[in-house]
Amino acid sequence: MEQLEYNLLFRWFVGLNMDEAVWVPTVFTKNRDRLLEGDIAEKFFAHVLAQARAANLLSDEHFSVDGTLIEAWASQKSFQRKDRPAPPPDDPGNPTVNFHGEKRSNETHQSTTDPDARLARKSGGHESKLAYCGNVLIENRNGLVVDTALLQCSGMAERHAAIILAERVEGNERITLGADKGYDTKDLVKELRRRNVTPHVSQNTKRRGGSAIDGRTTRHESYQVSQRKRKRIEEVFGWVKTVGMLRKTRHRGLETVAWVFTFTATAYNLVRMRNLLLPAVQSV
Repeated sequence: MEQLEYNLLFRWFVGLNMDEAVWVPTVFTKNRDRLLEGDIAEKFFAHVLAQARAANLLSDEHFSVDGTLIEAWASQKSFQRKDRPAPPPDDPGNPTVNFHGEKRSNETHQSTTDPDARLARKSGGHESKLAYCGNVLIENRNGLVVDTALLQCSGMAERHAAIILAERVEGNERITLGADKGYDTKDLVKELRRRNVTPHVSQNTKRRGGSAIDGRTTRHESYQVSQRKRKRIEEVFGWVKTVGMLRKTRHRGLETVAWVFTFTATAYNLVRMRNLLLPAVQSV
């Protein structure tokens, strides 16, 4: 709201003339709520994707999936036991909470600030944070995002999202789905194959029982191509978290964070499409 008072670029973006009065914050908040309730992010995403398809930028056969943690807008202090009320704070503005030595889990504790957030960690060597699991599906031709899914964190969230995203791919033809070692489980591979999806999952040979992917899949050249292409998904997460400012969300609640996640992925597609189409325009 402050930027709209003097930033001409902001005024141009929202359609305000130089001498027009800026809305009061209440009006802005009401309009923002209408956007959140109107599925605008999904419609915006679909419209941009249609433009990419018209420009022949999308593959309809080869895809990759991955997930990342989006840190929630809630502190560790807010993660408290569900079965008993918290004691009165010594300082309402910044209470002292000593949770060292206390066993905390998503089954027994919940954030009072954002109840939808879940305690999770990226890997064994990282600290746990309240977060959401943001997942994207990219097509392998140009690395454009073709679908998103934001779920509550759990040990199965990324694999569950992979099935959801694979099911939503349009058409009845067989597709390939690249993914990292974390997706190499017999249950997931079986579910994907049952859905007419060839799992191009990176082999986790150190897993108990061995990899669920054998030579019948890895012997094909397309598997090796998928292993190279799937790494492009990290570019999406890098952009979303830095330029898109979603390393830590500024919103609360699963639906609202999912809305912002999809909207940010759409912005990434626009930037990516500009880079892909600009050389063609300049050569004309």
